[in-house]
Amino acid sequence: MTDDIDEAIDWQGNEISCAGCTHEAMRAAGGCKLKHACVHDRYARRIDRFFNWNPALANDYVKHPHFEVRAIAAKHASLFHLPPLLDDPEETVRWNAARRLPKRLVLRLRNDPHREVRIRIATVIDPEDLMPMMMDEDYYVRLVVARRIVPSVLGRMMGDPEAEVRRVVARRIPTDWLLGAASDPDPRVRLEVAERLSSDLLTVMRNDPDWRVRYEVASRIPLREVSGLADDEDPLVQEMVRNRLQNRSGLPMEKPA
Repeated sequence: MTDDIDEAIDWQGNEISCAGCTHEAMRAAGGCKLKHACVHDRYARRIDRFFNWNPALANDYVKHPHFEVRAIAAKHASLFHLPPLLDDPEETVRWNAARRLPKRLVLRLRNDPHREVRIRIATVIDPEDLMPMMMDEDYYVRLVVARRIVPSVLGRMMGDPEAEVRRVVARRIPTDWLLGAASDPDPRVRLEVAERLSSDLLTVMRNDPDWRVRYEVASRIPLREVSGLADDEDPLVQEMVRNRLQNRSGLPMEKPA
């Protein structure tokens, strides 16, 4: 806890003195407190407490040389003071400004040099504004985009280099595009496809190299087709086939835990 630290040091390593401080008159009224709520302190918690007590002073600190002060001031400052902070050299300042500004003003941060800013921007802007981020160099940015963008444009991400991104794509693309991902190199992606395909179309995946995919096929493929998997190399797939043939109802069986 920073309040347990018995020192009052500013961001340049100098000892803080209330004598001569711009806010010295506030101290008697409880507007600030050394080692507890001070805008000059190096510790973010104390800076944050100062602005919580004195939000009206935030406008005066959005150009402060210490990035922690600018970042925390951005949480309280007037919106009219925030647009210049989108060009701040510190990503924390840029994000704190962006989170309060109208979405149309923060779209340029889709190309921010810092991945954390791009990730956060991808979570808050409107889905229709995400298309320029579909090819972002960072896989997690693309993952957020795949989760939020409208499904009708996800076809462009079916060939994403990251399997986790392709898994999300497979969960959300229109069903008539699923066959295009049925031969994905990652079995987890193919399983997502198999779980969404209609029972009639599942036949195209009956020879999948992964037993989990073949199990899904065996559990839902039309009964007239299921005997072709009776000699599958995996015992769980064989068991599913036997159960369905014995049942003869064609209903999917419960998967094993």
